[in-house]
Amino acid sequence: MTHQLPGSIAIDGPAASGKTTVGLAIAAEFGYSFLDTGLMYRGVTLAALRAGVPADNDAVKPLLRRMRMTVRVDAAGTRIFLGGEDVTGELRRSDVEKNVSKYSALASVRASMVRRQRTIAKREATVLAGRDIGTVVLPKAPLKLYLDASEEARAKRRGTQATQDENDAKKDIASRDKVDAARAVSPMRPADDAIAVDTTNMTLEQVISFALEKVRCARN
Repeated sequence: MTHQLPGSIAIDGPAASGKTTVGLAIAAEFGYSFLDTGLMYRGVTLAALRAGVPADNDAVKPLLRRMRMTVRVDAAGTRIFLGGEDVTGELRRSDVEKNVSKYSALASVRASMVRRQRTIAKREATVLAGRDIGTVVLPKAPLKLYLDASEEARAKRRGTQATQDENDAKKDIASRDKVDAARAVSPMRPADDAIAVDTTNMTLEQVISFALEKVRCARN
């Protein structure tokens, strides 16, 4: 195992900016676990949709209390379980995609998930990817990266992943960007001390190489 930083790593940015790919690469190279915090919010969204609970702060609180969510992380990634059922494969469904920002914006949801995320980061060396890791979840992280790219580039990547049609992806990405950046609780923005990089015109290999080099520099 390669020597780790004295603490977990924060990666933030909008949808399809490359957070998961970069996070997994860092985890594999340096022996971290990888937590895709977005999957946790998708897990809440899926649970709410199944239960018919609207995206309302008071309505969702009882769901959070009774919901049995288990989050498993390792170098290979993140898996989400609801009541013992592995629902990871369902978290990219179109209905979840369209509603996740609504539930993620709720104060009760964010407070619950942030507590869980901090517990995981404290328990083991972890790369956390999300939208408020460097600003809220781990404000003292020894390394913070903020990845961004144009809407067009991100929609194309999402289309290439075959999770959505490119045109639909562009609409959803624009909508999510607006909601995530404007929400009152933990808005999406780069931390003041984050290393920001626009990946629009970078290849996947270039982005990964850049991120790994920043980790090496931080270790030294």
